[in-house]
Amino acid sequence: MNAQRRLALRAAGASLGAWALLPHAHASFEATDWPRRMPTPPLDALDLTGRRLTLADFKGRVLVLNFWASWCEPCRAEMPTLQQLPEVLGEDRVAVLGLNFKEGPRKIAQFTQAAGVTLPMALDPQGEIARAWGVRVFPSTILIDTAGRARRRIRGEVDWSSNEALGWIEALLRR
Repeated sequence: MNAQRRLALRAAGASLGAWALLPHAHASFEATDWPRRMPTPPLDALDLTGRRLTLADFKGRVLVLNFWASWCEPCRAEMPTLQQLPEVLGEDRVAVLGLNFKEGPRKIAQFTQAAGVTLPMALDPQGEIARAWGVRVFPSTILIDTAGRARRRIRGEVDWSSNEALGWIEALLRR
């Protein structure tokens, strides 16, 4: 990725609202490869309009599947740079889907509108999807390759404009 795109990602993230500037602990995360022997769980979720979403809807693009909740400060802190990934890396190459943990559509819509978040959002009202994907920490993000296979799991808050985070996605784009 060229330097101009990286700067645009950082600037866009910084401009997405005062909520992004809330004081929070220094970003910390654990990034690991998806376990080789663990199959990619299915994704079957409804978005805020009631449309069903599956992994097949994202085939051909890297999917950044982000498990989050509005009460989670690190989740809110990483959203500005997470939100900009498709714009900066190419919407035809990268998709981001926020998967909300156990909150209702009204609460999610209120939060996203107030925070200026435009990420596509899906619902996990009972936490079943999070359980299937082994999510116990928020935020957690699963990077899924263009063929629909989980490749990397990140637990904790990430600056998605960082060289490390962009490198994870770029490596999947080269596969």
